[in-house]
Amino acid sequence: MREKLMIALEPIRLDILNESEMHAGHRSSPGTGDSHFRMLIVSPRFAGKPRVERHRMVNETLAEELAGRIHALALRTYAPGEAFE
Repeated sequence: MREKLMIALEPIRLDILNESEMHAGHRSSPGTGDSHFRMLIVSPRFAGKPRVERHRMVNETLAEELAGRIHALALRTYAPGEAFE
């Protein structure tokens, strides 16, 4: 995932947190250990784009993973210079 996002979005910051362990045993969790992720992405490619468009860009980049092993993806997407926590 990291490589795909680095190539497609050229982020200046990319934090990927695997939260799958927190969802182990949930009925909808596939139990693979790689199913729930939280990401912080700061990319110049997000400049001037609304949040929905930014999320769409990430989802398109990770379409293969989202169709398979990834069950949940929480995104925080920012352009450089935008305030974030």
